[in-house]
Amino acid sequence: MLLKKTTMDQVITETKQILKEYHLCDYCLGRIFASRLHLVSHKNLGGKIRKIIKQSNPKSCYLCKNLMPELGVFLTKMLDISKDYEFSTFLIGAILQPSILDRDDIVRSKFKLRGIAGIKSDITREMGKQFGKKTRTKVDYQNPDVVFMIDFKKDICEIKPKAVILQGRYTKEMRGIPQKQPSCNRCDGKGCFVCDFHGISEFNSVEGKIAKYMYEKFGAQQAKITWIGGEDESSLVLGNGRPFFVKLINPRKRKISLPKKIQLEGVSILHLRSVSKIPTDQIKFRTNVLLEIETEKDLVPEALNVLEGLKDMSISISENTSWKNQKRIYDVKIKKIDPRSFTILVELDGGIPLKRFVTGNNVEPNISVLLENSCKCKTFDFHKIALGN
Repeated sequence: MLLKKTTMDQVITETKQILKEYHLCDYCLGRIFASRLHLVSHKNLGGKIRKIIKQSNPKSCYLCKNLMPELGVFLTKMLDISKDYEFSTFLIGAILQPSILDRDDIVRSKFKLRGIAGIKSDITREMGKQFGKKTRTKVDYQNPDVVFMIDFKKDICEIKPKAVILQGRYTKEMRGIPQKQPSCNRCDGKGCFVCDFHGISEFNSVEGKIAKYMYEKFGAQQAKITWIGGEDESSLVLGNGRPFFVKLINPRKRKISLPKKIQLEGVSILHLRSVSKIPTDQIKFRTNVLLEIETEKDLVPEALNVLEGLKDMSISISENTSWKNQKRIYDVKIKKIDPRSFTILVELDGGIPLKRFVTGNNVEPNISVLLENSCKCKTFDFHKIALGN
């Protein structure tokens, strides 16, 4: 690129004034004038200026203390810690000695150097350029796949991958599998050596089985699941399955081909796919659930007919002494099994406590009161769960 002679003359004049007081490396010298001359390579510009004034490169740079010429050491660290990670974009952060920043401010202030990049920005820019070229990836300031933090004070380089968020559904075909997995009793879910930093040390629940699959498939450290409703250990989840979201912490892999159905022991994951975020608002859903109910006294003839009145009825649920009228029953189908048991298939809003709906504990109306017969829920199985209203 051809430079205007007058502009370069001004640069040479200012350079001689600066170098009379401070020894600067090619990187730091070039950074001072790169934006003014619309050049990208600070090192090449610094070398060109130095050649014009016929001055050799100093043994030590006043500004960076030879940090810029030795960035290759940290580039090697970045390449080493990222070799097992899958990513196409990245961002670099840096922690410098305060004295480096102070010296940079002194020189810029003393010579009234305005509109030039600070030394920290120059370091991360140069590292990003070199790392991107080596890995065929690019810098992303908004939403990078991985973030590198380089602590030049402590000579440490760390990598933090962006979480992978997935949405799917699961079915549970076996009874006796709880939905949630207890946290590791050593770290209370935070992650430690005992649980291999997963936060859970066993995998005998729906959560545990899903998490184990994610650890193996994505190389994730932890799997945080957001449930859309819940069920008992003895419940089945059939039909289209229960929706859920899972946030994978520190995943090593990002682009995984996932089958439409993943069969685990007693649990199947359906239609698992990547999404951008987990909804923050409360997710409304309807569910079709089959309840098997036992009564204390024999059912008199036609007694169950009264339950037909639950169709299109609002349900009031008492929580902390206040009543909420936000739930509704949409459909009811009843089948008598014997004098003291029956099943009821109900379509209702998610969030209704089903066992309390049967027993009558702070839920109105409820089955026990309607039948004038003390009832308890033996099992409840989910046949369909639909998101939205």
